[in-house]
Amino acid sequence: MKLPIVAVIGRPNVGKSTFVNRLAGDQQAIVHDEPGITRDRTYRPSFWRDRDFQIVDTGGLVFDDDTEFLPMIRQQAMAALVEAVAAIFVVDGQFGLMDGDREIAEWLRRQSVPVLLAVNKCESVEQGLAQAAEFWELGLGEPYPISAIHGSGTGELLDELVTHLPSTDQLVEDNEIKVAIIGRPNVGKSSLLNALTGEERSIVSPVSGTTRDAIDMIVQRGEQTYRLIDTAGIRRKKNVDYGAEFFSINRAFKAIRRSDVVLFVIDVLDGVTEQDLKLAGRIIDEGRAVILIINKWDAIEKETGTINQYKKEILSRLYFMEWAEMIFVSAMTGQRVNKILDLVDVAAESHRRRVSTSVINEVLEEAVGWHSPPTNRQGKQGRIYYGTQVSAQPPTIALFVNEPKRFNDNYRRYIDRQFRDQLGFTGTPVKLIWRGKKMRELERGANKATKVK
Repeated sequence: MKLPIVAVIGRPNVGKSTFVNRLAGDQQAIVHDEPGITRDRTYRPSFWRDRDFQIVDTGGLVFDDDTEFLPMIRQQAMAALVEAVAAIFVVDGQFGLMDGDREIAEWLRRQSVPVLLAVNKCESVEQGLAQAAEFWELGLGEPYPISAIHGSGTGELLDELVTHLPSTDQLVEDNEIKVAIIGRPNVGKSSLLNALTGEERSIVSPVSGTTRDAIDMIVQRGEQTYRLIDTAGIRRKKNVDYGAEFFSINRAFKAIRRSDVVLFVIDVLDGVTEQDLKLAGRIIDEGRAVILIINKWDAIEKETGTINQYKKEILSRLYFMEWAEMIFVSAMTGQRVNKILDLVDVAAESHRRRVSTSVINEVLEEAVGWHSPPTNRQGKQGRIYYGTQVSAQPPTIALFVNEPKRFNDNYRRYIDRQFRDQLGFTGTPVKLIWRGKKMRELERGANKATKVK
């Protein structure tokens, strides 16, 4: 469903991310005692009573300082308000009313969305009303004393929020494709996201580590909805300090897990590094569909056959991803970026596809007819009885055989290629489970024992 968006706005360190974690019911947003941890806007699902919505965390707003990332953070907050149906302005009840709060309030009064005022860090119920009282001065209506850490007061705030949200039966169903953008630091992930969406959705900077959170962007193309997830660059474990970067990398790994398709971004100038190989292994372990995005192609001097030469070099390192589509792009110039979502559509369809047992066994029959299973030194030959697809995302096919050990790696790769060639599993791993006769007999025995009980 395309959920309504609620933006969370406020100064740095007033507890916005803690509040978002409270509403989302988990700990995805990074909470760390350092100003500027949340820089991009992050989308999280939430609900209250009978209403579903997305809560959007934004960076701390400062209007009188243009150093470092602050102007870009303001840009992200403004973009969040444009797509929001309501905003929650979070202030700090312990510090009291600040000049920065007044500046933000003045700005919010000029916006077209309704604004609710949440006075955070009011851990004491008795003192909370007194702490909140001075914020009436902002002219944004009733200030709600809350504690994001303990959850007190949030119910009253959310009761008011739902009056501004559409009911669930008014929401439209859509078939969303989740796309995670993964890669090492500074390979151009945020630039790619901006090129795909046509707006400054992520802060783009040459400083390594700009993107801290895994951030979501909803993109509509025709009738298809895409959730694009930008992530922090993933470095070697020994180079990662505990703190904000440690949590960012965990978010990136979670982004892989919750995606349908991974855009695996590789810097063509660096080639496939050891860290890229480890990331590729992680993506395959999670069973995600993959598109290899070879970025910064504009920086390469080209001759006839240059692209084929680079493709060969990349696949010599990523040979275990030879089934993935590869595209050479420039996120900076936009070269071929418009073709990426077409590849995403194909990979997502393959990743979700289910094939009937009869079709799978037709493929097996033809494959065995062209190339019989190997025979071991004792003259015993492998035999495939039948196959069936047991799950999708990724497509997983169980092959029932007389003895799995009789099928060497070469023959297993051959069967994998036959399924891909005949069934068109493009851009997705295909998992083959080789199940022996003894295993099947044990399973039947277990089933009989269960029935006797």
